[in-house]
Amino acid sequence: MFQNRFFKVLSLLGISSCLILISLALFSSKTIYNFKYDPVPQNIRSPKLQGDYDFAGEKLPLDNFDVAERLERELLANTYQHSGTIIHLKLAMRYFPEIEKILAEEGVPEDMKYLAVAESSLRNAVSSAGAKGMWQFRDAAAKELDLEINEWVDERNHFEKSTRAACAYLKKLKAKFGSWTLAAAAYNMGPTGLQSAINEQKENNYFDLNLNEETNRYVFRIVGAKEILKQPERYGFYIQASEGYPKLNQYTTVAVNTSITNLADFAHEHNCTYRMLKVFNPWLTKSNLMNKSGKTYEIRIPK
Repeated sequence: MFQNRFFKVLSLLGISSCLILISLALFSSKTIYNFKYDPVPQNIRSPKLQGDYDFAGEKLPLDNFDVAERLERELLANTYQHSGTIIHLKLAMRYFPEIEKILAEEGVPEDMKYLAVAESSLRNAVSSAGAKGMWQFRDAAAKELDLEINEWVDERNHFEKSTRAACAYLKKLKAKFGSWTLAAAAYNMGPTGLQSAINEQKENNYFDLNLNEETNRYVFRIVGAKEILKQPERYGFYIQASEGYPKLNQYTTVAVNTSITNLADFAHEHNCTYRMLKVFNPWLTKSNLMNKSGKTYEIRIPK
């Protein structure tokens, strides 16, 4: 009996060993390997710097390797940040024509429209420092530029008024620092901080200054956005005009010089929704409008 049990155990061990060997063979076979994912073919290249690059007519000194590398960094970032760049292209079709018109009227270079891309991605954004709107003004700067800010109204979110305020501020900075590149740097870090850096480093050219990380990149971010938005196909972006976001120019204007107790009721009285009222008037910050002074506000009603 003992011998029979012994041989049975050996038989079982033999069968188990065979199964293990077969499994190992199958696992290492080409059949199993074929279930693994093959590498996805990609063609990712670094954008080449070709020709001259400028900001507001001021040429970038690409013979300086540091300048060339800083520009290349931003071109790379914008080229391979696909979703963000596509959204910029779509929003540019909505806002750039009107921004260009205002910049021309105010005597500011057209390249400053790309500053709004760098600041807010062409949206009424809110920064961690409390700056708001497409042009990212803080409270104090906005009030100095005659933009109204109170509990019910924030004109930093008013497209036309904030764009004209940005023009006024940029012209003031250009007059102080002498170049549009330095004006842009001051817009980003503040004129006091930029002047301190100029005094300390004894340089008056943006490309020769060593500033904080954000401002060091700032003009290059603007130029990078400019290059790709001007010629997107060169960088692999193919967006048809029909794919751009529609302009917000189909509206009528209602002049209001009294308080509005309920903007939803006001919207419905004018045959639109509360949501669309806010889309066309993002400077209205509450669900009502207090107007004790009797000031006249122009509220847009989408057609």
